[in-house]
Amino acid sequence: MNILNLPLLLAQAELTDAEAAGLIAIVFGALLIPSLILIAIYVIASWKIFEKAGQPGWAAVVPVYSTIVLLEVQKRPVWWIVFWLIAGIPIVGIISVLAMYVIMCCDLSKQFGKGGGFTAGLILLFPIFLMILAFGSAQYQGASAAAAPPADPPAAPPADPPAEEA
Repeated sequence: MNILNLPLLLAQAELTDAEAAGLIAIVFGALLIPSLILIAIYVIASWKIFEKAGQPGWAAVVPVYSTIVLLEVQKRPVWWIVFWLIAGIPIVGIISVLAMYVIMCCDLSKQFGKGGGFTAGLILLFPIFLMILAFGSAQYQGASAAAAPPADPPAAPPADPPAEEA
């Protein structure tokens, strides 16, 4: 039996309501549980990464705000969130999301002092390398907003010596 023919076979099968509900529950559970695990990994790792960068860790829980904070950690302009928000547009959205994903993985690895190999790992195995970045020894290289010392005002120019009268 070919797995691609499964929807056709199910459509032709005469299932009772209980059997159909059971099948829906199995498929829903098979999709829901791995999705919840990946979301939990992302939130936990993002929380730790945000704290390493001097940002509030709770921002990892708020969907759009977490992307804004991630852009700030990567030293990118906040208006780049638009590239993520146009994801629903058929072709342009897919290209935009893929390009932003690669750029953000590059920037994230650079901000933590990692090289090209780590960037490739972030792109291909994101949850694993995100956990390595969060719980590994990598330190944030950029100056965080919370840890930055306050800027001192510029020093006043030296006073002119008093003029001598002749």
